[in-house]
Amino acid sequence: MTSRLIIALDFPSAELALNFVKQLSPSTCKLKVGFELFVAAGPDLVRKLVEQGFDVFLDLKFHDIPNTVAAACKSAAKLGVWMLNVHASGGDKMMLAAREALAGFQLPPKLIAVTVLTSMDQAQLEKINISQAPEQQVSDLAALTKACGLDGVVCSAQEAQQLKAQCGSEFLLVTPGIRPVGSKQDDQSRIVTPLAARQMGIDYVVVGRPITQANDPLAVITAINFDLV
Repeated sequence: MTSRLIIALDFPSAELALNFVKQLSPSTCKLKVGFELFVAAGPDLVRKLVEQGFDVFLDLKFHDIPNTVAAACKSAAKLGVWMLNVHASGGDKMMLAAREALAGFQLPPKLIAVTVLTSMDQAQLEKINISQAPEQQVSDLAALTKACGLDGVVCSAQEAQQLKAQCGSEFLLVTPGIRPVGSKQDDQSRIVTPLAARQMGIDYVVVGRPITQANDPLAVITAINFDLV
C-alpha cells in the first residue's frame, strides 16, 4: 500500500525544496507543489521530483474559462504529475473540459476540485452573493464535482464524514490542516490528528510545517504513516 501522506513543499526556492527532498523516499510520502514553489521554481522542479520517483500533487487550483483550464491540465499531465486540482466554482463546463483533456493520457493524473477555501466563512461568502452556509456550499460543489466525473475534492476534516456518505467511498478526500499529536497549531484554527483523519475516512492528508520544520522529519513521517494504515 502506498503512503497516504502528502508533504507540502512550501519552500520559496527550488534549492531549499530539493535539499529537503534528498532525505525522503517515494515509498513513504507523496509531495505537494503549490503556488509559492511553482512560481519560484517552475515546471522544471516538478519534472525533477517526478524523475526521482515521487508522486506529485500539483496544487494550482485552476480556475478559468474551460479551454484555458483544459490546456493547463494537459500541460500538467505532460509533466507526469500524480494529481492536480481545479476550482469547482468554475462550473460544470470547466470541470468537464478538464476531465476530457486528461482522458487521452495512458496514465492520467487524478483530478480533484476545491470546493470552498478554508479562509471563506459565512461573512466572506455573503460578500460574493452566496447566501447559503459554507457547509451547504461545500456539499453542493462536491456533488457537482462528482457529477462531472472528477476523482474527489479537497476538504476540511470537519466535512469528511458528510462527503463520504454523500459521494461514496471511492470519491477521494484530500485534507490539509493535519497536525500530529504535540505539533504546534501554527495558523491552523481547526486541526485534526492523522489517526482521526483516517477514522473520518479521509484518503490523503496534507502535512507541511510539522514535517518540514521538524528536528527529525523522518521520525514524524514514520509516525504519521503508522497512524494512517
